Amino acid sequence: MSKLTEEGKTKAITVLEHCAKPTGFYASGLPGGYEATWARDSMVSSLGASLCETRFHTPFQKSLELLSEHQSELGQIPNAVGSYNTDRKSDVTFNSIDSSLWYLIGHQVYAKAYGDQSLLKKYKKNIEKALFWLRCQDPNEDKLLAQQPTMDWQDAFPHKYGHVINTQALYYGALKMYGKAKEAEHLKKVVNGEIEKYLALYDETLGYYLPWNWKNHDGDREQEQWFDTLGNLLAIVTGLATPAIANSILQYIEREGINKPFPCKAIWPPIKPGDKEWHSYFEKCDAREPYAYLNGGIWPFIGGFYIAALVKANQHEKAATELEHLAEANRAGTKIEWEFNEWLHGQTGKPGENSAPYQAWSAGAYLFAAESVSRKTIPYF
Repeated sequence: MSKLTEEGKTKAITVLEHCAKPTGFYASGLPGGYEATWARDSMVSSLGASLCETRFHTPFQKSLELLSEHQSELGQIPNAVGSYNTDRKSDVTFNSIDSSLWYLIGHQVYAKAYGDQSLLKKYKKNIEKALFWLRCQDPNEDKLLAQQPTMDWQDAFPHKYGHVINTQALYYGALKMYGKAKEAEHLKKVVNGEIEKYLALYDETLGYYLPWNWKNHDGDREQEQWFDTLGNLLAIVTGLATPAIANSILQYIEREGINKPFPCKAIWPPIKPGDKEWHSYFEKCDAREPYAYLNGGIWPFIGGFYIAALVKANQHEKAATELEHLAEANRAGTKIEWEFNEWLHGQTGKPGENSAPYQAWSAGAYLFAAESVSRKTIPYF
């Protein structure tokens, strides 16, 4: 690896040290940031943190324990735990589907990283309840997970519901990790359009997975066609995408410049007022401007999964090059170098307005990507 990418690893570890708290990983390591433990942020961060020998063993463990302790009666894992926002009435928030999925994946990653089955045994009932809660998110009884709007990491933007590619990819990964090979294979065939094509998410014409779809009304299906970068990349990383589909997705990213100036823009193309995908409430969120926040802004943690996806597709030279670009993205700062910002402007590559620095998942995903490049294989998946 180059001097830049090696320095990035050292700086990422520094960020994670700031994010590591007695109760687990906070989403942000600086005062005034996201001072709480999010299920998705802490588990994504731990993908990379767990590759640093035993340095972050305790905050990874504490994150899993905290989420387990606040699991709902019905089995849902919290979206976040902590007094991160004074206008919230509760220190524990739910209404999220990917929190339960990342929690399940996190347990398996922890066991593999440290050769330690103790948490899998200690929280066996919690894991079973989380799996059961997820199975209940299937109102159509088609063995795909369905969700309501704003129930994953793209909380307020864009609008999506029903069968969402981000969720199906995580579910596939979780099913595989828990030995549910039959269920995983069925999910893969459906999503890829090999069986029950009316439920498929892969679009052969577009060359990538639809971000979401739902009911079919005499051939007029509720769906949208913008490119969900993380959802498509997770499909590659978890193995949901076939090699041919994976290559098609990666070609689309390169062709459309979704990885430029840094990897990777959250969606493509940006959505603007007047587009059929636009909703009035978008005006009230940080994504109201094209190339800002979730609306085509660059999210370095997604860049980590992009590099892992390139490794999965055996594009090792390209992966190494993109790791250099991701290091440059994380080095960008408004006050200091190596801020590991939450997001960057999709055109300029500069830290976005209201973008929080010292993001745990930006640092963790970078370490995960760097180790994938070094090993020429993806850890854990």
